[in-house]
Amino acid sequence: MRTLYALGEALIDFIPNVTNSELKDVEQFSRQVGGAPANVACVVQKLGGHAEMVTQLGEDAFGDIIIETLNKIGVGTQYIKRTDIANTALAFVSLKEDGQRDFSFYRKPSADMLYKPAYLDEIAINQHDIMHFCSVDLVKSDMKEAHKKMIEKFKAVEGTIVFDPNVRLPLWNSSEACKQAIQEFIPKANIIKVSDEEIEFITGEQDEQLAIQSLFQGSVETVIYTQGAKGASIFLKDGTSIHHDGFKVKAIDTTGAGDAFIGAAISRILTSTTTTISDLFENEGQDILKFSNLVAAKVATRYGAIESIPSLEEVEKELRK
Repeated sequence: MRTLYALGEALIDFIPNVTNSELKDVEQFSRQVGGAPANVACVVQKLGGHAEMVTQLGEDAFGDIIIETLNKIGVGTQYIKRTDIANTALAFVSLKEDGQRDFSFYRKPSADMLYKPAYLDEIAINQHDIMHFCSVDLVKSDMKEAHKKMIEKFKAVEGTIVFDPNVRLPLWNSSEACKQAIQEFIPKANIIKVSDEEIEFITGEQDEQLAIQSLFQGSVETVIYTQGAKGASIFLKDGTSIHHDGFKVKAIDTTGAGDAFIGAAISRILTSTTTTISDLFENEGQDILKFSNLVAAKVATRYGAIESIPSLEEVEKELRK
C-alpha cells in the first residue's frame, strides 16, 4: 500500500470559546489535537489514503490523547516515540471574526524537537510513498536533522517529497532565521504548497508570478498556490497552470484549512494509478483542485482541525451535486 509519512509536530491546540478577542482576554478554551503534519495525516486517512505519523510526544496526558485520536482515525502510530525529557507541544489560539488566528506556542523544547535521526532507521519506504513536512520543526534541533535524513531516504528510492512551509514566525528567534530554513529546504522537495499570505515573505518577490516561478529550484516540479476564498492553482515546471475558484463559505475557524487542502491533494496522489506526478496534475489537476478546495472549505466552516475533517463519502456526495 502507498503510504504518506507525515514528519513533524503533533500537538494540542487550545481553541477559544469566543471570536474576535485577543488571546490575553480569552478565559476558556477547548482542547483539539493538531499540528500541521498530524492534521495532514488525518485528512489523508479519512479520504481513503494510508498515513503514518512520524514524531515524538511527551510521556504525558496530552501525548496520550494525540495517539488515541490518531488511532481512532486510523493513522499509523507505530513510528511515534515517547520521552519523559520534554512535554508534548501546546499551542494557544485566538480567533478573529473572519476565522483567522493568532498563536502562542509552548515548546522550548517540546518532545517533537528531540526526535533523533536514528529513529528513522526502522522505517522502510519505497518510490510510491510520499513524505510531507512543514517548517515548524526546522528550527535547529535533532528533529531538523531527522528531516534531512528522511529526505535522503526518499531521494534514494525516488519517492515524492511535499513541503508546505506553513510559516509560524512566533516559533523562531527571528523572521530571517525562519526564511533561511524554508529556503534551505525548498530545493529538496518535489511539490511545494504555498499560500498567498506567505509567498512574498518566503521568496522576497512582490510580483506573484515571479514569486511562484522562483520556487522552481532544485527538485521542485510542482507548485500548489492557495489563495483562501479565491481558490487555488497548480503550476508545473513546464509552464502549465491550472486554477479552480474554490467554494464560497462562511469561515468560522480556518485552523487546519490549509492542511486539509494539501492533505486532500496528497490523498488523490496516493489513490491514483498515474505513474508520474506531472502527468497526474496535467491530466487530473482540475479535479484535484476542486476536491481539495471543497475539503478545505468544509474544514473552515467548523471548529478545530482534525474534528472538522469531512468523510470521503460527504465530499463525494457534495461533488455530485
